[in-house]
Amino acid sequence: MDEVGEVGRDEELDGSAEHVGSPAGVGPAADVGRWFATATSRPLDGPGPARGGPRLPAWGPMDGAPYGLRSHDDEIAEALALLRDRPVAVLTGAGMSTGSGLPDYRGRDAVPRTPMTYQEFMGHDLARRRYWARSTVGWEQFRRARPGRAHRLLAALDPSAFPVTSVITQNVDGLHAAAGSAPVIDLHGRLDRVRCQQCGALSSRIALHQRMLSMNPELAARLPELAADAAQAPDGDAEVDRTSSFRYPPCALCGGIVKPDVVFFGESARREVVAEAFAALADARALLVLGSSLTVQSGLRFVRAARRQDKPVVILNDGPTRADAEATLRVHGRLEDVLARWAAAVGAIP
Repeated sequence: MDEVGEVGRDEELDGSAEHVGSPAGVGPAADVGRWFATATSRPLDGPGPARGGPRLPAWGPMDGAPYGLRSHDDEIAEALALLRDRPVAVLTGAGMSTGSGLPDYRGRDAVPRTPMTYQEFMGHDLARRRYWARSTVGWEQFRRARPGRAHRLLAALDPSAFPVTSVITQNVDGLHAAAGSAPVIDLHGRLDRVRCQQCGALSSRIALHQRMLSMNPELAARLPELAADAAQAPDGDAEVDRTSSFRYPPCALCGGIVKPDVVFFGESARREVVAEAFAALADARALLVLGSSLTVQSGLRFVRAARRQDKPVVILNDGPTRADAEATLRVHGRLEDVLARWAAAVGAIP
């Protein structure tokens, strides 16, 4: 498998998309991970084996993992010194958006869930009904999510501490761009867009949301009630999960299946996007990883590419990562705390 080729089941929505809390004055955002969770362990087509690809195991906090560690002040300062004044490519995961109220798959507070695969979404009408019903209920909450302190601090560090060749994010929430980081490479796409799987046409998720509300007036009338029910039933037993009568539209241009413009488990990232991310890494002299467990190949390959290029790798995460042994420096702690210390050290507090 070459670096810009197919990654198959190693791809992930990390967003995407390692989250807790919400910005001041805003209620908790929708649990986007649940939109992409398999609603039932039973076959979607009745008796017999499920079609459309194998189910993935449930994701959740790592058993026995050491969460809550904090690196010594000297280690935090050493990491900044290593990155200081050199072009840095930044790779981010779901931990960046916990402060914006977007729950994750692998953090210590994550609710275990079995991810929906691309094959399941494309192969089962009922899976698509469940996905679109969930996301319709949660969309207005998700749209209210705003950049958290970690997003703002990272934007302020460029170029005060180091110039950023690009923020390569596995998240799908658009919050890096909203915080002022640029350029941003959305490795796994964006939830505010939808793409036809037949003709490739892109369109707005906001417009699709309004159309689905008009097609499902009973759900639209109960939106607040269903949103509250979904928030209280994170194990996939919310009433909306049983809305098998939910209607969703085909592509207006060709009649094909419309899918959120994000990478599902079992799906490949777009080749041109991956190539752009590797180009950003090539232009850098170091790689900084923020808030990703690097569980899947989608993010891990950038760490390994940086090491092959003899570029230092700094990993900052609360909890273990798959690349801990490959990091030049491994920093433990909450992103907001460590980034704030770096920003204070260079006079870049936003």
